[in-house]
Amino acid sequence: MTLFDQTPFPTLSYRLLWEAIVDITEVQPLGESPKGERRIVPIIGGEFRGGPDFPGLNGKVLAGGADRQLIRKDGGKELDALYEMQVDDGTILTIHNRVVIDESGQGPRQALSRIEVTAPEGPWDFLNRRLIVGTLQPLRPARNAVLIRGWEMAEAMPV
Repeated sequence: MTLFDQTPFPTLSYRLLWEAIVDITEVQPLGESPKGERRIVPIIGGEFRGGPDFPGLNGKVLAGGADRQLIRKDGGKELDALYEMQVDDGTILTIHNRVVIDESGQGPRQALSRIEVTAPEGPWDFLNRRLIVGTLQPLRPARNAVLIRGWEMAEAMPV
């Protein structure tokens, strides 16, 4: 028996931290690069609400952020968004969301991300120490926006 076999698997779990509707403007091309087409999408506002375990995590997405995009030659997309969300209690969270999208047609569309939060000391600073994964869904034509859901990942070691 090896150490692989002797070491139990941890159980992974997740819970919804927030849902954010992020308003955007039109795509602005930045030109071709060796890796593919570069674009930027300005973020102009929005709103968010906390998941069931986070009723106080509500507020607005602040204007001024942007989503830098790389449309890769293999059909994949890489998004690198940096923006702020202001909680109703006044706390400002900086969100760095790195998304990989696969719309190649080889299976269902995938749009998954890793979200890093920078929060000041206070009630939301635990977000600095969490692994957060995200999903991204377009809201067009109903609204020129995307819906981003952030999920807190956790593990529980077996007893």
